[in-house]
Amino acid sequence: MNRWLCRSTLGIALVGCLASVGLVFVEPNARANRAVGVGEDAVAGPRDVASEGAVVASSFDELRAMVADPRGPGQIELLPQIYRGNLVIERPVVIRGQNGAILDGAKVSTVVTVQASNVVIENVVVRNSGGRHTAEDAGIKATGDRIRIAHVRVEQSLFGVSLQACTHCLLEKVHVVGPRDDDSLRGDGIKLWEAHDSVVRGCIVEYSRDMVVWYSRRTTVENNIVRHSRYGSHFMYAHDAVVRGGKYHDNVVGIFVMYSRRLNLENNILAGARGAAGVGLGFKDSDAISIRGNWLVANTVGTYLDNTPRTLQDPVTFDGNVIALNDVALRLHGSEKGLTLTGNDFRQNSTLLEVDGGGNALGVDIRSNHYSDYEGYDIDGNGVGDVAHEVKALSSELTQTRPTIAFFRGTAAMGLVDAVARAVPAFASRKIFVDPTPLVNPPLIARP
Repeated sequence: MNRWLCRSTLGIALVGCLASVGLVFVEPNARANRAVGVGEDAVAGPRDVASEGAVVASSFDELRAMVADPRGPGQIELLPQIYRGNLVIERPVVIRGQNGAILDGAKVSTVVTVQASNVVIENVVVRNSGGRHTAEDAGIKATGDRIRIAHVRVEQSLFGVSLQACTHCLLEKVHVVGPRDDDSLRGDGIKLWEAHDSVVRGCIVEYSRDMVVWYSRRTTVENNIVRHSRYGSHFMYAHDAVVRGGKYHDNVVGIFVMYSRRLNLENNILAGARGAAGVGLGFKDSDAISIRGNWLVANTVGTYLDNTPRTLQDPVTFDGNVIALNDVALRLHGSEKGLTLTGNDFRQNSTLLEVDGGGNALGVDIRSNHYSDYEGYDIDGNGVGDVAHEVKALSSELTQTRPTIAFFRGTAAMGLVDAVARAVPAFASRKIFVDPTPLVNPPLIARP
C-alpha cells in the first residue's frame, strides 16, 4: 500500500482516538495554513502587496542585470510571471513580487543564492531547484546578516531555505513543500547552520527531510507547522533556543535536541509520531531545559531522554504538559538524576514508563502529576491522593527483556499480566516509578 495512503489512514484513526478523550487539536487541511496566526494574513506563502518606489523587472535577464549592478535599484518589483534562471544576489536589495511572481530554477543548481547582508526576498514562489545532494541545491540559499525572507513558497526543490553563516536573519510565513519521495531522498525544508540570533516564525514545512537548527545560538522557532517529514525540528549544538507554539504532526520524530543547553520548549503540539522510531519529543546529552505547556499525543514514545540531563547542576524540567495516548509516555536511557516531572497530565498511555537496561526512575523528582490510571483515594478532599502512585508493571518489564512481546502492548492480555502481578505477590515486578503526591483531578493545561 502506498505509504502516504497509510499515513492518511492513520491520521483519520488518530483524530477519532483523540476525539474519544477530548483531545482533538489537528485542524482540517483547509484550515491548517491559518493555524500559524490569526486571519487571512496568517497564511504562509505569497500575498497581495503594494510596492512603492520599486523598479519593475520585466524579464529574468533584466532582473539579473539590476541585481548585479552595484548602483542598481534598492527595490525591485517582480511581475506575475515566470522568471526562469539562477539568481545570485551580492548586494543589499529588496526583491518583492506581485502576486503570481515565480522564480524558476529550471531544475539546475540553487534557484536564489544570497551572498550579502540586508537582503529582503518577499512574496514570490521559488521552484525547481537542482537535485544534487552534494551541492545541497535549494530554493533559497543565503549567507549574510539581517536577511529577511517572508511570504515565500518554495516547491519542487531539493532543499527549501538554507541559512548558513547568518546572524539576525528572519524567515517568516515561508511555506516549503518538498517532494513526496522517501524521507532519506529529500533535503531539509528549512536549515539553519551557524545562524545565530535568527528567527523562524509562522512557517509551514511539508514532506521535507528535517527542519534543522545546528550550531546556531539564540534562535527562536515559533508558531510553525511541520508535518509529513522526518524530524519536525532537529537541534544540535543549538544553545539558548526557544521553541514555542509549534504544531508537529505525522512526522517520524516531532522535536529532537542533541548536545544543547538552556532551551525552552513551550506550548507545542507533538502528535502522531508513529512507527518503530516514533518519538514526540527526544533529547540526547542535553542540559538546562524547560519543557512547559506542551501536548505530546498519540506517539509511539511520548518523550525520550538519553543521558539528559548530564549533571544535577543543569536540570531538565517537565512542568504542566499533557502526555496522552502514547504507546510509552516516558522512556529513559542513562542517568535520570536532575530530571523533574511536576504538574503534568499523564492520560491513557499504554505504558507510563520504560527504562532501558533494566533501570528505574526512582532518582527522578516526580511529584504532583495526574495519572488517568491512578487507583488511590483522597479522603481529606485536598486534591492530592492519600497514597502514592507507583508503577510496578510486569508487562513493561517483559517487553523490555523480550522486545517481541511489545506487539501485545496495550492489549487485554498484557492488562491481565499486570492484574495477576498485583494479585499474586510471587509474580510482582520491581518498583520503577513513584509519585508521592499524585493529583486526583487533571490540572488545567490549555491546548496550544
